[in-house]
Amino acid sequence: MKRLLILAAIAALASTAAFAADVEAGGKVFKAQCTACHAIVEHKKLIGPSLYGVVGRKAGTEDYPYSEANKNSGLVWDEATLDKYLTSPKTVVPGTKMTYAGLKNDEQRANLIAYLATVK
Repeated sequence: MKRLLILAAIAALASTAAFAADVEAGGKVFKAQCTACHAIVEHKKLIGPSLYGVVGRKAGTEDYPYSEANKNSGLVWDEATLDKYLTSPKTVVPGTKMTYAGLKNDEQRANLIAYLATVK
């Protein structure tokens, strides 16, 4: 039993290390997946709100006409919340205006979130 617990702990650490975030790769994901709708310039709105300073921001507070679902979600865009949201926006905030289907690749998502955390 003890051996199984040790092996499980090693496997958990290995999987976490496998997704050590790469900010540069995250910038490439942003460029490929996000720039059609989002800017990383403070207060610059495109189809979607600016993502400048998004990590740590309360949902629905940037100067943008958010859906009521987003404004009333009570979410704060920390890394864990962004990870869930970017996987499936409509699952996390039913009624969101965001039409993005989600980024299913765990590594790309981790890289994107790491990149967004640097944009402030």
